[in-house]
Amino acid sequence: MRHLFFSFSLVILVAALTAACAQSVTSPSAAEVAGPAYTAAQLEGSWTLVSIERAGEAKQNRPFDAVYTLSFSEGRMSTRVDCNTCGGSSSVNAGVLTAGPNLACTRAACSTMAFENTYTSILGGDSNIVVTGSTLTLSSPRGTLQFVRN
Repeated sequence: MRHLFFSFSLVILVAALTAACAQSVTSPSAAEVAGPAYTAAQLEGSWTLVSIERAGEAKQNRPFDAVYTLSFSEGRMSTRVDCNTCGGSSSVNAGVLTAGPNLACTRAACSTMAFENTYTSILGGDSNIVVTGSTLTLSSPRGTLQFVRN
């Protein structure tokens, strides 16, 4: 009888360990891999550019005396890039912002033209979104833009 009880206990223990191991070796869900699913409503309003970082280059802070803002409203975005403005459609899907496909921009000769060109080249297209508190970070293979909410 004692041998039967020991064998039964051993079978229960092995079954419990097998079940525990099977549960601990699960793959992360698609949502866990992709990160939070931001919505267009979370981006609504106005943001001020803090810095840009073109892929493979050093981070550059916004020129001190220049105005760079990004605003979202009802599926559209607009951006002030020093003495110019740009606008176009925008959408958010699964943590990715799509700006454009084309942004229409005025073409005045600003003193910060090189910075402006880098900024708009990073902004256009698809970018991954990360919102932390009042900070918005857009990143893509083109580079990274960091904003603070106004």
